[in-house]
Amino acid sequence: MNDQTGSTHTGQAPGARHPVSIGHLVTGVALLGLAAVWALLVGDTVAVEDIRFLLPVPWVAAGVAGLVALVASDRRALAVQRSARESGTPPHAR
Repeated sequence: MNDQTGSTHTGQAPGARHPVSIGHLVTGVALLGLAAVWALLVGDTVAVEDIRFLLPVPWVAAGVAGLVALVASDRRALAVQRSARESGTPPHAR
């Protein structure tokens, strides 16, 4: 890290966000949700008859997480393009 400029050796400012793999995010949310449903069943918190109401929850939550991540990344990309257009520099040169 260069102390004078505050940038790292990769050229990014400290604390810069890295891109999120939406597929990995959706898969992780789905697996965590399925593990939570399994834990509820094994712990006898939920009756076996109620599983039909719980099984769709992880898939819906994973879909919502994917849509939110997609919209957030798209908004961020549009903001970068807009600021590059206003400053007159190409987006990849930033």
